[in-house]
Amino acid sequence: MPVWPKSIYTFGVNLKTAGVEWKLLRKKRAGPAFQEKALGNLTKRLALASYWQTAGIEAGMPYADFRARVPLQSLEQLTPAIERMQQGEANVLWPGRCSLFALTAGTTTGKPRHLPVTEELLAHFRRAGFDALLYYTVRVGHAGAFRGRHLFYSGSTALTPIGEGPGPTPYAGDLSGIAALNLPAWADKHLYEPGPTIAQISDWDQQIAALAARTGPRDVSLFAALPSWAALITDALRDKYSIANRRITHLQAHWPNLECYVHSGVPIAPFSDELRQALGPAVKFHEVFAASEGFFAAQDADANKGLRLMPDVGIFYEFIPLEEFDEARLSQIGPKAVPLAEVKVGIDYAMIITTPGGLARYLLGDVVRFLSTAPPRFVYVGRTRLRLHAFEENVSEKDLTEVLMTICRRRGWRLMNFHVAPLAIAAPAPTGATRNPIGQKPSPKGRHEWWIELKPGTVATPTGVQMAADLDAELQRVSPSYGTKRETGVLDAPFVRLVMPGVFEHWLRYRQKWGGQHKTPRCRSDRLVADELGSITHFARD
Repeated sequence: MPVWPKSIYTFGVNLKTAGVEWKLLRKKRAGPAFQEKALGNLTKRLALASYWQTAGIEAGMPYADFRARVPLQSLEQLTPAIERMQQGEANVLWPGRCSLFALTAGTTTGKPRHLPVTEELLAHFRRAGFDALLYYTVRVGHAGAFRGRHLFYSGSTALTPIGEGPGPTPYAGDLSGIAALNLPAWADKHLYEPGPTIAQISDWDQQIAALAARTGPRDVSLFAALPSWAALITDALRDKYSIANRRITHLQAHWPNLECYVHSGVPIAPFSDELRQALGPAVKFHEVFAASEGFFAAQDADANKGLRLMPDVGIFYEFIPLEEFDEARLSQIGPKAVPLAEVKVGIDYAMIITTPGGLARYLLGDVVRFLSTAPPRFVYVGRTRLRLHAFEENVSEKDLTEVLMTICRRRGWRLMNFHVAPLAIAAPAPTGATRNPIGQKPSPKGRHEWWIELKPGTVATPTGVQMAADLDAELQRVSPSYGTKRETGVLDAPFVRLVMPGVFEHWLRYRQKWGGQHKTPRCRSDRLVADELGSITHFARD
């Protein structure tokens, strides 16, 4: 593909932006039609794969038959089929052989797994990623973000050979790294930083040093990274670009054309204040919603309006109300799912996707809540597995994050990281009783244990008892289910551990998840993370 002069390129982007603005208006009215087309295109291809033939998929089948016939799928259920693909077997989940596999972060299960990356899935990511940036240009009214370089801090571009079998050797790596290796020529020439060579460096500290050295003299207009890593990267870059008599207070002072920060993966709230100061006063935040399985949504308006679902980038969406969701009964609850055209505002849904990566009726594991349906905009609520429900309190990651940020801002505390886990309390036996009544189980009783790391230099350092009281009161206010459990005595007041700076970094390094797309689970309904935090440090303070 020819590489055009920059002036011609930016003119093309401005022209494309105008076209996207018209296209977005059309999408508002034609969302269901886009989804019907997506399902038709996907079933034509999936019907050629042996796994989905057995599941009952036929080319062009109507949605009613698709929903009734094809059971919901988890990654664990698909793993044997994916392993067959890694051994070189063709036509398993998608027509042909697959030679690329994305390694999931393992945030939910604790164990990374592989997902197939087909050529059609890569084409989807290229299209959706470009559309997501065009959503930003429409929102701000110009294409300035495309006039400079785009600094993406993502997973490593290094690929590892896996599997044995006929045909080309299959490789695995981070999806973001695989996508970076498959950019269109114009994006690689005009936009992408820091380049595939630096992105291959596995050591985080070495990679950041090389990244800073390369991008320092360049004109960077857009920066993209997970919020947790962006905060660390901005500190490293400011230190690199500062000189003896000139301290860089924010990156915009070094890159005057820096105007956009793209974030995804985790709620921005714990990092937003720090990032606004570190990036610069005029830098705009732009949120996207993507995973190894696909690229789903992007911000197209003010942040409080949520993320706009992309109905026309090749993915078919379904949503199952969270109150109907039971992962132990996936084969039975599939008919309870609804298509995009039937979602309702204010209901929490588990997201189900069918993709050009060979996944059909796949449980993504994310929970969303729609704020509007025309156009379809939603907010991320949390993970189906990463919710606090050990005591049937059903508290989401979104509630926990917002509650903690509310009290931190109220008190002037600067948050670095946190995790919440259930803590069981042994209930005493009733007086005079030696056993439970026949057929009656004792009610579980417990509390929430918060592990909280504040940023060094927090002016008014709290005590754990003080923070626990604030968290308890605020969570009762925003979560009726939590409030009910507190009133009935099922839950005691929370217990807060304020840990020394560096504890969560130590845990990530201990789990070999330092850098890239890895992140700390905000909560679990078991003590996997909490017990590991306790085992690697003895200097937590109440």
